[in-house]
Amino acid sequence: MDDTGTALPLNAVDREFRDELRGWLADNLVGDFVGQFDRGGPDDDDNWELRRAWEHRLGEGNWLGLSWPKEFGGREATLTQEILFAMEYARAGAPPRAGFHGETLMAPTALHYGTEEQKARLLPPMARGEVVWCQGYSEPGAGSDLANISTRARRDGDEWVINGQKIWTTFAHHADWIFAIVRTEPGSSRHSGLSYMLIPLDQPGVRVVPIRTMLGDSGFNEVFFDDARTSVDNVLGAPGDGWKAAMTTLGHERATSVLNYQFSFRREMQSLRDIATLRGATKDPVMRDRLVDSLIGLEIMGYNNLRTLSTALREGEFGPEASIGKYYWSKWHTQFTELAMDVLDADGWLGTEWGSGPDRAGECLRRAFVRARAETIYAGTSEIQKNIISERVLGLPREPRPV
Repeated sequence: MDDTGTALPLNAVDREFRDELRGWLADNLVGDFVGQFDRGGPDDDDNWELRRAWEHRLGEGNWLGLSWPKEFGGREATLTQEILFAMEYARAGAPPRAGFHGETLMAPTALHYGTEEQKARLLPPMARGEVVWCQGYSEPGAGSDLANISTRARRDGDEWVINGQKIWTTFAHHADWIFAIVRTEPGSSRHSGLSYMLIPLDQPGVRVVPIRTMLGDSGFNEVFFDDARTSVDNVLGAPGDGWKAAMTTLGHERATSVLNYQFSFRREMQSLRDIATLRGATKDPVMRDRLVDSLIGLEIMGYNNLRTLSTALREGEFGPEASIGKYYWSKWHTQFTELAMDVLDADGWLGTEWGSGPDRAGECLRRAFVRARAETIYAGTSEIQKNIISERVLGLPREPRPV
């Protein structure tokens, strides 16, 4: 295993891909883009304008939608090349991505369930970095119990009219579109009668209300629909049959998130090792044991991730075993950031604002400590992941349902 935590056998084409990527990053990761790897994240909109500018730069270099067909703006990259991209991207210290929800979550669902017209219309703008998407799943009464969706849409000629509310919608205040699960069949309940709907946010019937977080940002939002409208051709899959498409998106969210996180975690691990050495924490045998245990866990994460991605490549889709990766990395990061606070000692009590001191590395770890709490909740809580693993992977009896 190399320093990325993932052993990758590379053929000549893979090496050519890697070398092209390294050259492009060296030429483009310059100026204001340098040293911004720790400003923001998938639920943190810090440094947003710079990250959007970087997204455009990635699009210009044809580094978005790597695995998509070339006709839709992709490179038809292999799984190995996608892993290489994540590795080299993290190693170079590039800014956090701003287009995660569209490219990584909605696009695979569009490729699987969309018509040729929908693919040609939706994917190229994402490949150019021109559009921002957000995910409209959770509601006040439908979080872990996602099938309890109450947001509704009714057909009105060539449009759908949507009413309801979504919550914890990441980057909705920056987004152009939202992909949402809505109920389109009156009288339906649970998984039936739901549709996977694409809704433009810049219209009178949509109101976005930011939610201020402990980090001081507003990465999360509430989204209110009051007779909002979208075209009838903005449904992926058949109307009323959206649950399968929704689960495809969740599978990609749970599985691909670990690929990106894995390599950023390695950078955090190295930063903590440096701080621990500088502060003399490695002289404490208990602290040293915890550091080694965290490093071992990170190595295991890499192997688990490669297994999940290899299975998806072989079977054509992510199965319930994707929950193993999501549960593992979110639990690992929670424990790791608790260790980081112990290493920081009294400095761990300082704020999460940039400039709160005593150095940027400490600020980054304190912000990671706060974010790690949310990571066990979004994309399905740890409790839900354990149920999926036990019931759908291990075949254990289902959890008793309320009477």
